[in-house]
Amino acid sequence: MVGLGNPGADYAGTRHNVGAEVVDVLATRHGGRLRRTKERALADEVRIGDRRVALAFPQTWMNESGQAVAPLCRRYGIEDPHRLVVVHDELDLPVGRFKVKVGGGLAGHNGLKSIKAHLHTDDFVRVRIGVGKPPGRQAGIDHVLRRPGKAERTELDVVVAEAADAVEAILTAGAEAAMNRYNTTPG
Repeated sequence: MVGLGNPGADYAGTRHNVGAEVVDVLATRHGGRLRRTKERALADEVRIGDRRVALAFPQTWMNESGQAVAPLCRRYGIEDPHRLVVVHDELDLPVGRFKVKVGGGLAGHNGLKSIKAHLHTDDFVRVRIGVGKPPGRQAGIDHVLRRPGKAERTELDVVVAEAADAVEAILTAGAEAAMNRYNTTPG
């Protein structure tokens, strides 16, 4: 399970780092402690249910996420892309919503494009966390690299915890069951 974001304190708490926040939630829930790896990530293995799960937050820039994800997949023996769960921010979903998806388009997300380029497939499982469209004429990149206001932060904290629940459901019941459970709300 990989949570996307940018490394460093300057990006902590930004909309772009909601995927990394899910990794932190899961590590805390399951007794993990993320450590630097040679694969350019913070990672640890935890047990979720009866499964051993690798949790990782790439320490590359978002646009270069594949440079960490591909070696992580090799390290943990993940050959089937359906065994890789990537959690990321999504402009096309409103704040407070998330969706589980298997494969498909990348919606212009450069982190996903990098992972596809390095794995030669986009057939991995995604948990897309809504950060909403930028207001007015603000560019998408400016929107995702900013920290949200207090009310929006509260909504994001809730959806990050729910997305962590969804990752656990994917791992214990499968992606299809998680989609049936969590994708029932509009958006």
